[in-house]
Amino acid sequence: MPYFSEFINRVINADCLAALPQLADSSVDFVLTDPPYLVGYHDRHGRRIAGDVDGHWLKPAFAQMFRVLKAGRFCVSFYGWQRAEEFLAAWRAAGFQPVGHLVWVKSYASKRGLLASQHEQAYLLAKGPTGRPTKVLPDVLDWQYTGNVLHPTQKPVRSLKPVIESFTRPGEVVLDPFCGSGTTALAAKNLGRHWVGIEVSEAFSRLASRRLGKAV
Repeated sequence: MPYFSEFINRVINADCLAALPQLADSSVDFVLTDPPYLVGYHDRHGRRIAGDVDGHWLKPAFAQMFRVLKAGRFCVSFYGWQRAEEFLAAWRAAGFQPVGHLVWVKSYASKRGLLASQHEQAYLLAKGPTGRPTKVLPDVLDWQYTGNVLHPTQKPVRSLKPVIESFTRPGEVVLDPFCGSGTTALAAKNLGRHWVGIEVSEAFSRLASRRLGKAV
């Protein structure tokens, strides 16, 4: 097994089902991730997300996240409401306990159907008994529009920073096994945390690495 230091502050171009087993038990302090929602998403440019149709990865990936997360710590995972039951089942099967729910309010509608879609959502998941964070967040937060320039489901750094700041301390390790364009890692870096990113797409892993190399 590689030394954990080989993963710190790097974007690993690999399937997370291959990369996560190489991380030691209880080696990360916080997981913040935006996995595929299993909805076959594509944006107006035709860009798609790897793994967004077949959910074979869902349970084993979160089982590995649970294993590498330290006891008493948290995972925050975005999800799509259309497949919420499958995500909840996978989180519980891994050992996570849902302990909170976060909503980010958008000033715009990302799409319109029966309703205008104007929010993003994530569950706060705990590994065993936990203490309260130093700074207790509201469960409704603001969303900054990114334009999805770098990635079809690009998350805003400014909207993720309060979550990382609340559930970690400087110098701790933040993991994102579906790191896309590297937003979680960039937010962690800007807050003085260490980070580990895993991204299956070679193009996006390169983009994330370049983005993080330019970060200050």
